[in-house]
Amino acid sequence: MSCITFNVATFSNLNGCIKNQFSKPIVFRNHSSFPKFSTHLSKPLNLSLTNPRFTLFDTRTPVFKCAAQSSDPSASLGVETKNNSEERVAVLVIGGGGREHALCYALQRSPSCDTVFCAPGNAGIASSGNATCISDLDVNDGAAVESFCRKWGVGLVIVGPEAPLVAGLANYLVKVGIPTFGPSAEAAALEGSKNFMKQLCDKYDIPTAKYKTFTDPSTAKRYIQEEGAPIVIKADGLAAGKGVTVAMTLEEAYEAVDSMLVKGDFGSAGCRVIVEEFLEGEEASFFALVDGENAIPLESAQDHKRVGDGDTGPNTGGMGAYSPAPILTKELESVVMDSIIMPTVKGMSAEGCKFVGVLYAGLMIEKKSGMPKLIEYNVRFGDPECQVLMVRLESDLVQVLLAACRGELSGVSLDWSPGSAMVVVMASKGYPGSYEKGTIIENLEEAELVASGIKIFHAGTAFDSEGRFIATGGRVLGVTAKGNDLEEAQDRAYQAVENVNWPGGFYRRDIGWRALPQKQRAT
Repeated sequence: MSCITFNVATFSNLNGCIKNQFSKPIVFRNHSSFPKFSTHLSKPLNLSLTNPRFTLFDTRTPVFKCAAQSSDPSASLGVETKNNSEERVAVLVIGGGGREHALCYALQRSPSCDTVFCAPGNAGIASSGNATCISDLDVNDGAAVESFCRKWGVGLVIVGPEAPLVAGLANYLVKVGIPTFGPSAEAAALEGSKNFMKQLCDKYDIPTAKYKTFTDPSTAKRYIQEEGAPIVIKADGLAAGKGVTVAMTLEEAYEAVDSMLVKGDFGSAGCRVIVEEFLEGEEASFFALVDGENAIPLESAQDHKRVGDGDTGPNTGGMGAYSPAPILTKELESVVMDSIIMPTVKGMSAEGCKFVGVLYAGLMIEKKSGMPKLIEYNVRFGDPECQVLMVRLESDLVQVLLAACRGELSGVSLDWSPGSAMVVVMASKGYPGSYEKGTIIENLEEAELVASGIKIFHAGTAFDSEGRFIATGGRVLGVTAKGNDLEEAQDRAYQAVENVNWPGGFYRRDIGWRALPQKQRAT
């Protein structure tokens, strides 16, 4: 198995080496030149604003060639350079999952949002009316995205998934003058390479777990034997939330190393592994909006990564979440901002690579000290955490994200609804392993009406030939509910879940168990 790597000159003093998950090298040239993306729109856009046509999006592996992001302050598109109360903006959301559905839902409620497009979107987004889905737009082609934005007067692009960010879509759009919320490819290395993130932590004294990085399996195993179990094995690159093994025995750790470095189960993402100390405590998700120099925290949230009740079984992309998270007190939030978020923002700026977008810090609140340590960074809104945050957000999301794009977050504050929110993920049976696609889902509209404050976000759905919803992914629905407190939000979410008619799906029955007395739900 061959590994594809490239060096980014900006990070030479960090010895950064970011893994490319795509089929060809990502080529970074000098900052003054700007590339063309290597794929092109193969057919004209089929767009109907009144009756959006939904088709399954293309899952072919994207290939990019992109240069370092270079913002041209003289270029602008679709918005005024300063905030004003009458500014109304057309927004394009890139992606087609539950996170993007939640963003579209929040954007539609923004007073300054004129129109919401989502590319490629999904069946649930299209049918909900939260956005016009553009299934024909090749989001892997920067020129095609630019052309769409110019044609329809888009004044803000929000890039949802991590892969286009790591591949450089934000670089392209910012260079041609389109306000884009999401980091450059260089800044997205915080998620694209765990080794890069760890080196940044070392250099700027950001608390994280002790670690070593390996490319040789024998050397990795010797280190594991010296350290003992439990121990954590991570693929360096993007692995769709599945590249982490919490090994409780040495044998499990050895198997994880072989899976990544010998068998190549994660492709180029696993050509380098991080072996990390096991931290005991409670995990929490911390989100901050960043404009390159300033950062403001979002409300707290906590997700459940493991597939089984009681946080058992393999890790997933997330089986549920709730907000706020009681573990993240205001005092602890201040500590996280001072010791983790701001040192990262200032460190990235010092490295010549300002971060603009969402910093999503996966934290461990250590059992012994009660203090937070950084487990990992994501460079986009979490999924399913985004769902509970967006139903609680009361601020004008468009204006907030434009302020981030303009470097104007200083002094901005966010308004949130009181109470709590919870999302329960419904997934295809077999996930995170192999699962059947095409199973029919019914009774969704009725499920949303069983109680107030319920919203079902779609992640992996499509329409069959008869217009029925079918499951096309592993995580398929995010059944979300608000309540006066977490217990009420939990009761409402599970009422809705139990009214969804989907024999091909399953869900955890204990979302929120760390914050509430455990309630096991009958399947």
